[in-house]
Amino acid sequence: MYSRLAARTISNVRTRIPSRASYATVSTSTNPNYVNIVEVGPRDGLQNEKAVIPPSLKAELVTRLGRAGLKTIEAGSFVSPKWVPQMAGTPEVLTTMEHLPGNHYPVLVPNMKGLENLFALLANENPPTRTHASLQPAPPLPAAPPLTDEIAIFAAATDAFSKANTNCTVAESLERLAPVAESALKHGLRVRGYVSVVVVCPYTGRVDAAKVKDVSRALLDMGCYEVSLGDTVGAGTPSDIRALLVTLMSGAHAISASKLAAHFHDTYGAGVANVLAALDLGLRTVDAAVGGLGGCPYSPGATGNVSTEDVLYALCGPGSIYETPGDLDALAEIGGWISSTLGRRNESRAGKAILARKERERIVHERERDGGAAEKVAAKL
Repeated sequence: MYSRLAARTISNVRTRIPSRASYATVSTSTNPNYVNIVEVGPRDGLQNEKAVIPPSLKAELVTRLGRAGLKTIEAGSFVSPKWVPQMAGTPEVLTTMEHLPGNHYPVLVPNMKGLENLFALLANENPPTRTHASLQPAPPLPAAPPLTDEIAIFAAATDAFSKANTNCTVAESLERLAPVAESALKHGLRVRGYVSVVVVCPYTGRVDAAKVKDVSRALLDMGCYEVSLGDTVGAGTPSDIRALLVTLMSGAHAISASKLAAHFHDTYGAGVANVLAALDLGLRTVDAAVGGLGGCPYSPGATGNVSTEDVLYALCGPGSIYETPGDLDALAEIGGWISSTLGRRNESRAGKAILARKERERIVHERERDGGAAEKVAAKL
């Protein structure tokens, strides 16, 4: 467990902020087995790329993912480009990408400075007007749809990872995040939380699930409508995930499965199995990245997020009880496109299989169309 000082800090964060209006994870279905997919490719998926990615490419990626049927797509981050240069240009991404009605496009906000930058962007998008009779600001003009209506904040389950990532302890991180969440909620933004290294920390090893529970509860008490549990190293197994969730969802300060999401990296190939384990215990939100994009600059050796295509393939097969957003074939095309554009390997097994099947179908169709003429010519050579 944490030290007395850290535990007291977490407790203070829990009690400081009054309860806010509750939000639900996006779902357009009444099916209790509807699984919302939070597409993290454009943010978490790209932040570990070696090259700086043009905002126009990121905007196109978000637009394509929306057209493929995904409803919640992380659009970027308001972190300093000094620390994560790949996330530079998020304002341009938000203002040039396609916004589909009913979709959510959250952005990561690490601190108050990042939130102020977001507020400035939103104010420029929809500035208040003044009347000639009064200098008092008039209500802002309606903006439909807004550039974004949601932010994400993040903390870690270990001091070592927190210090490497944000140069502060877990307790200090939560203290910094509390006013960020409070201000965002006052401005009508949804707030989602992340907890990193929930199974293994790259600096200290196995993580105590009780610490994960404390941090998750603190984020929820700040007003986060949901907390995403990050197996940042990707070392977790289904038994690890079950044990973690049992701890979080039972005992004192138990957390409902409806308030938790799965965010699993696929370093050891167990990403989909871990997702299924989480769903078995009642979670209904899964973070994934098209083409298996991702990694973590503060977790050496960690590979990408579990791929969106692999998750949809596992959940949407014949006889499955689950329902998800998204067109699997369209997502496979996007995974192939973005991987090729970035010059990286497509890490989605399902995506690669679908693309290979489509290529075979194309060749067969061409052969049928020319009546076998190509084969006859080849036979004469």
